[in-house]
Amino acid sequence: MGRWLGIDHGLKRLGVAISDPSGLLARPLTVIDRRSKAEDFEKLAHIAEEYDVVGIVVGLPLLDDGTEGRQARAARNWAQHLATALDIPVRLWDESFSTFEAEALLHEAGRSRPHADDAAAAVILQSFLDALRENPDAGEEVRPSKGS
Repeated sequence: MGRWLGIDHGLKRLGVAISDPSGLLARPLTVIDRRSKAEDFEKLAHIAEEYDVVGIVVGLPLLDDGTEGRQARAARNWAQHLATALDIPVRLWDESFSTFEAEALLHEAGRSRPHADDAAAAVILQSFLDALRENPDAGEEVRPSKGS
């Protein structure tokens, strides 16, 4: 199956998670402090190359009623630019409550960190990987942005 990269998109930070080579298990990898799209994409390209990533899943923060608000639109736009910048398939995945889940898991494990972004990315990625085993078309494929 290959390794997948999971991203928890935020305005200040990107949480990044990686799967094992079989695409079964996700784990937190790193947190990237946002600088610019170009710098962020360069860091992600380096990680993708280092781990021989076959795909990237970006969390889509839907509202409670399942619609897209401002944050979801920002994540979608960012993912489109990412798909343009990197020659790797990008998919969107509902990340509802991933940060809360990650914080609860860290608390349960007796670990406290100032930011749970990479753990939230692992929650997003694990949810996606579980669905991917049942449906190879899981998630929403992101088309590269036009005019970029």
